[in-house]
Amino acid sequence: MDLSAIGKAVLIAREGRRLHAYRDSVGVWTIGIGHTSAAGPPLVTPGLVLTPAECDAVFDRDVVRFVAAVRAAVTRPLPQHGFDALVSLCFNIGPAAFGRSTLVRRLNAGDDDGAAQAMMMWDRPAALIPRRGAEQDQFRTPYAQALPRARRGDPAPIAAPAAPRFAPSAARRTVPRVASAAPAGTAPGWFARVWTALGGRPRA
Repeated sequence: MDLSAIGKAVLIAREGRRLHAYRDSVGVWTIGIGHTSAAGPPLVTPGLVLTPAECDAVFDRDVVRFVAAVRAAVTRPLPQHGFDALVSLCFNIGPAAFGRSTLVRRLNAGDDDGAAQAMMMWDRPAALIPRRGAEQDQFRTPYAQALPRARRGDPAPIAAPAAPRFAPSAARRTVPRVASAAPAGTAPGWFARVWTALGGRPRA
């Protein structure tokens, strides 16, 4: 299982997108979409700036690690909304903390409700509580029932990403027909006039 398009969109909304290095709520230097030095390059230092393309590339590389951590820690099948919610949590608290969490122990024991409740144990600093509540709602609620919110209490959910639009393949494009010479004995008409204009010999 992988992070879905909806899961990715809501995770980005929760983390935010900042192109200049800043200190997060606990003082860790951060940049882009929740990237810290602990996730790998680039090393986040004061004054670091990313382009939008670099920001997206760093996030795409970072999130693979957290998807893999959820796959490794959870030993039972999950619905897509549940998996996405756990990736969001893991991205925020780190793979090591996620792997040894009460949430994972309860989930692997088949206690879904207890696992959902355990998500709220990760409530420090207090500014994270609305995000944690939204992750809990996402874990419990199929996307067909309701799309997730970045934070509990937000007025609207995250919109589902639009499906990509593809140009028609070459095989399906209409190829213009090339007119062939009029058969012998055909009465002069529009074709004969065009044929003559293009340098063809008029037929008697």
